[in-house]
Amino acid sequence: MNIAIDAGNSRIKWGVHDGTGWLDSGVLATADVAWLSEAADEWPVDARVMVCNVAGSEVAATLSALLAGRHPRVSFLHASAEACGVRNTYAFPGQLGADRWAALIGARALLEHACLVVCAGTATTVDLLDADGVFRGGLILPGFDLMRAALADNTAQLPLADGVFRSEPRNTMDAIVSGCLQAQLGAVERMFATIATAPGARCLLTGGAAAPLAAHLKIPFQLADNLILNGLVRYAESL
Repeated sequence: MNIAIDAGNSRIKWGVHDGTGWLDSGVLATADVAWLSEAADEWPVDARVMVCNVAGSEVAATLSALLAGRHPRVSFLHASAEACGVRNTYAFPGQLGADRWAALIGARALLEHACLVVCAGTATTVDLLDADGVFRGGLILPGFDLMRAALADNTAQLPLADGVFRSEPRNTMDAIVSGCLQAQLGAVERMFATIATAPGARCLLTGGAAAPLAAHLKIPFQLADNLILNGLVRYAESL
């Protein structure tokens, strides 16, 4: 039995996996991390807990404290040079974010073809994984909502836009929303072009902000809602 916890900048997702599928799962705001104790009280005490945390040291400390008295087998994922069929070619492998590493491991377990792993959240990460399981590098850019907020916070006249995506925007709200989405889509589609001719190549799309991208992507893609959690379970099973 494995419990996976994905602590991101905005949300914490968790799931209980019995080796064949998810028995239970949940999500809460990262700011409410202490409330995870209520779910943890219901988890099997003999389960291995695998944590991916990119929300900072304070959240890590809170998670460690609330899990310590309940589960004796708790591990925090850190990127390495190789794991679960994925080879990390980052200049300094340990500096790759744990969330990106977990997503790559999850992607490798899901597909044997070349793929582009896109995690759309507070930040958007766009990572290349070839058919041999080699991570070839990737991008980090502000997420869709962060882009909108940056324009509102750092300009005198632009609002926090709630417009709609249009190919030819003719008002400010639509122009902001369309521009932010085009920036996300452009980054994803340009990176995908580097593997587009590989047999079976596709984009794996996950994260809380995946839906707006999925509505407009013009490349082969597949939504993978629990990609990071699945990667955590795959890693836990390899230990």
